[in-house]
Amino acid sequence: MEKLQIEASNTEVITKDEKIIYMFFKRVLDILCSIIGLIILSPIILIVAIFIKLESKGPIIFLQKRVGLNGKEFNMYKFRSMVKNAEELKEKLAKQNEMSGPMFKIKDDPRVTKVGKFIRKTSIDELPQLINVLKGEMSLVGPRPSLPKEVAKFEKWMLKRLDVKPGLTCYWQVSGRNNIDFEDWMKLDLKYVEDRSFLLDLKLIFKTFLVLLGDKNAF
Repeated sequence: MEKLQIEASNTEVITKDEKIIYMFFKRVLDILCSIIGLIILSPIILIVAIFIKLESKGPIIFLQKRVGLNGKEFNMYKFRSMVKNAEELKEKLAKQNEMSGPMFKIKDDPRVTKVGKFIRKTSIDELPQLINVLKGEMSLVGPRPSLPKEVAKFEKWMLKRLDVKPGLTCYWQVSGRNNIDFEDWMKLDLKYVEDRSFLLDLKLIFKTFLVLLGDKNAF
C-alpha cells in the first residue's frame, strides 16, 4: 500500500512538472508570435485604422470587458466594426438573435459598417487582441473570452473553461463557428481544457490560418 502511494505521488509530481513546462513554452510562443505578428501586420493595422476612421465616427479600437483566467475581467481590444451606438441598438435587435444560449449574433447585423463586414469576414478585427496576448491577458489558443453578463448565465459545468486563459482561436474557430450551437461550443471549449498541449496549440494555430483563407462561417 505504501509503495502504491509513493508511485501515485510521483505521478502527480510529473504531471505538475509537465504542466509547468507546457505553460512556460505556451507563454514564450504567445510573446514571440504576438510581437512578430504586430510588426509584420503593422501596415495592415494602419490601413484598417485609417478606413475605420474615414467611414464612421467613433474610436478606432473598441474596448469591451471580458472574463479571463479564473474569472478575472480585462479590457479586450478589437477594431471597431460597428456604428458608434451599436450597444444601444443591440436591445432593439434582441429578437433577431441567431445564436442559442446567452451569446448574441446576427448574420446580417445592421450595426456593422462596410469596413466592419470585411474585417469581420477576414478576422482582421481581432488583430488588436495580439496586445492582450502580449500583456498576458489572453493566449494565442484558448476559449474565446465571454462577456461578464454571458458568464453569469453559464451553467456550472461551463465555468471550467475559465481554468485557462482565453484565446484568439480554439476548437470552435476551426469547427464551424456560428453553425455550432451554444452548448456544443461550450463542450468544445471544455474538450480543449482537457486535451491542451503544446502540439495541440500548434495544430489549432495552423488550422486557423487555413480557415481564414476561406471561412464561410464567419459573421
